[in-house]
Amino acid sequence: MEIETSVVTTKGQLVIPARLRRRFGIKKGTVVTFVEDAGRLVVQPVTREFVHSLRGSLKKEPSALAALLEDRQRERTL
Repeated sequence: MEIETSVVTTKGQLVIPARLRRRFGIKKGTVVTFVEDAGRLVVQPVTREFVHSLRGSLKKEPSALAALLEDRQRERTL
């Protein structure tokens, strides 16, 4: 693991080092999320590749679609 450093500006802005931007596909306009995890701050770029990696991760039961359809059916019977 190689450590990269950056300095936060007075406006709270942070520069992501160029090597990391290239490696993770971060370009102008890329959205990033900040996640607090066990005392660490994790910066996650929301790139097309990241979104595609989430495909199927919510396929476990119960299905959100099934729950929504059940709720709608209950509302119709009221």
